[in-house]
Amino acid sequence: MGKTSNTSLDSVMTDFILLGLSHPPRLRILLFLVFFIIYTLTQLGNLLILLTVWADPKLHTRPMYILLGVLSFLDMWLSSVIVPRIILNFTPASKRIPFGGCVAQLYFFHFLGSTQCFLCTLMAYDRYLAICQPLHYPMLMNGRLCTILVAGTWVAGSIHGSIQATLTFRLPYCGPNKVDYFFCDIPAVLRLACADTTVNERVTFVDIGVVAASCFMLILLSYANIVHAILQIHTADGRRRAFSTCGSHLTVVTVYYVPCTFIYFRAGSKSPLDGAVAVFYTVVTPFLNPLIYTLRNQEVKSALKRLASGRGAGSENK
Repeated sequence: MGKTSNTSLDSVMTDFILLGLSHPPRLRILLFLVFFIIYTLTQLGNLLILLTVWADPKLHTRPMYILLGVLSFLDMWLSSVIVPRIILNFTPASKRIPFGGCVAQLYFFHFLGSTQCFLCTLMAYDRYLAICQPLHYPMLMNGRLCTILVAGTWVAGSIHGSIQATLTFRLPYCGPNKVDYFFCDIPAVLRLACADTTVNERVTFVDIGVVAASCFMLILLSYANIVHAILQIHTADGRRRAFSTCGSHLTVVTVYYVPCTFIYFRAGSKSPLDGAVAVFYTVVTPFLNPLIYTLRNQEVKSALKRLASGRGAGSENK
C-alpha cells in the first residue's frame, strides 16, 4: 500500500499504483514496442499535419484547416497524457503515481478530451456554414471568429476538467491504492474512495452525458442539414466533392464518440472490454486522425506533396 499521512479522522493517500493493462508476461517486450511505435507515429503524424497547415498559404488562413491543426495539437497532448504511462507499465519501473500526478492526469485527460468534443462540434458547424451558406461563409466564419470560438472550446474544456477532477478528489482515499486501470480515470479511481460515490457517479453521468449528448446532437443536426443541401446539388462531381470534405470529420467523430459512450455511460461496469475500448479512444484514435485526414482529404494530400517537394501554394499556381 502507498504511504499515508495520518490526520485526526483518517489516513490520506499520497500515491496510487496503476496496475496497467493485463497481459501475458511473455508479450511484455512486444507490447512495449507496439505502444512505443504507435506513440511515436502519433506525435509525428499530428506534427506533420500541424506543420502542413502552418506552412501552406492555402490552408492556414482557412477556418476548416485551422480547426484541423488544433485537433492535431489536442491529439498530441492527449496521447502524451496517457501513452507514456502505459509504456512505462511494460518496464520494470515503478507503477506508482503520486496523488498529485493522478489528479493532474485525470484533469488533463478530461480537459483535453472535452475540448476535443467541443472542437468536433465546431468543425461540424464550420462544414454546415461552408456547404449550406456558401455565399455568406466568409462573413459568418472568418479567421478572427474562428480563433474566438477555438478559445471558447479550450475554456469550456478546462472548466469541465476542473469539475470532474474536483468532484473525484474531494472524496477521502484511505484504503487500497491499486487502480485497476492503465491511467487515473473517474470510474477506476472512484472504486477506491472511502465514502459513498453515488452522487459522484450520478453527477459524472449527467455532466459527461450532457456534454457528449449535446455535442453529438449538434453534430447530427449540422450533418442532417449538410446532407439535405448536398442532395440538392445536381452534378455527381459536386456531390462527391461536398461529401469528401465531410467524410474525414464524420469518421473522426464516429471513432471518438462510440468508445467514449461505451465507457462513461456504463460508469459502474467492470467489463473486461472497458480496457480495450479505452485503449482505442486514448491511443488508437489520436494515431488514426492524421491518417484519416491525409487519406480522405485531397487538399491536405496536395499540401503534403507541395511541402515534400519544397513548393509553396503560390508557386503551384504560377
